[in-house]
Amino acid sequence: MKSIVYTKTDEAPFLATHSLLPIIQRFCASSNVTFELKDISLAGRILAAFPEWLSKEQQVKDDLDELGHLATTPEANIIKLPNISASVPQLKAAIVELQKQGYPLPPYPEAPVTEEEKAIKARYDKVKGSAVNPVLREGNSDRRAPKAVKAYAKTHPHSMGAWSKDSKTTVATMDEGDFYHNEQSVTLKAADTVRIELLTTSGKTQPLKDNLPLQEGEIIDATVMSRKALLDFYKKQFARAKELGVLLSLHLKATMMKVSDPILFGYAVETFFEPLFSKYADTFKRLGVNTRNGFSDVLDRISSLPDAERAAIEKDIEKIANKIFFLGDKETEYLFKLEVKNGFDVILPEAFEEVHKSNMSKLGKDGKPIFREDGKIIKGPNFFRPNLKQFITK
Repeated sequence: MKSIVYTKTDEAPFLATHSLLPIIQRFCASSNVTFELKDISLAGRILAAFPEWLSKEQQVKDDLDELGHLATTPEANIIKLPNISASVPQLKAAIVELQKQGYPLPPYPEAPVTEEEKAIKARYDKVKGSAVNPVLREGNSDRRAPKAVKAYAKTHPHSMGAWSKDSKTTVATMDEGDFYHNEQSVTLKAADTVRIELLTTSGKTQPLKDNLPLQEGEIIDATVMSRKALLDFYKKQFARAKELGVLLSLHLKATMMKVSDPILFGYAVETFFEPLFSKYADTFKRLGVNTRNGFSDVLDRISSLPDAERAAIEKDIEKIANKIFFLGDKETEYLFKLEVKNGFDVILPEAFEEVHKSNMSKLGKDGKPIFREDGKIIKGPNFFRPNLKQFITK
């Protein structure tokens, strides 16, 4: 009997476990194909990392480790790899939630001092973000689209409809100094052992990884991001978006997301709020503000300040938010201020519900979407804009 391993993850894929999984189980039943559910969710990975801290009833199997071994066997055929992501704030929130449910897990040590704290942090770091992805990508996953799919796409190309020449929509990417332009790779002609070193600006060599075994034909790849090039790009594009009066959406693409993305986003926060970080540089340094944890780290740290000092910083944050030009789109303005208030990585569930209700109000009286001639869904007679302003004062 053949079996399919279905992974339980977080967020949208978790919803698919409840909706798609029963469908494919029913579809495959006639072929005697069984399903095994493996939990590699953030909570599952955390619990699996600390078995000795938990009671026997609370302990869970390390499904990720099991799948990592399975992925390297010739019998395994990986259909679709889950893409796991979890930032430090998400990790810390998950730990607190599990602790509240009675799991005696150790707190996440952001600045470990003792050997025990360093060991605990190292365990937690292994369940963060895309630390999971390389484990599963060692297998025989073929991510190329089948010829039939490619042929269909060529015959029926996707159309976005009419595109106005007056549109200000634009895409800006770095053209130098980034991971893409600095990337270099080597294909090994014979099996070898390599080491990875960092040459610092002072001329010293810092070993990062030693005795890394590679097989014949394997590819070793390396790249680097220029901090100066990144900051110049941020400053230029933030100013350009403001000048054009368009909504700026920042997308980060780095292979090792758990390492790179928090750093890249941290610099974006510091660039966007540059007047704030310049004015309160000493205060933020004293508080240990770390923008790699998002803007919420600023809000969390200043909460410990005396009321007058904290209020002054919050007023300056509000001033920066009020200077943003929003093309008259009040919902975008309120959403931005809501994200600033909650630290960019926390949006109130009530706000999500309000936006969802607004989206559903686009339907017609019969509860079905109304389509324009070009296929675009248009707003129904009962449409209303989401009222996000109500959440800013919460």
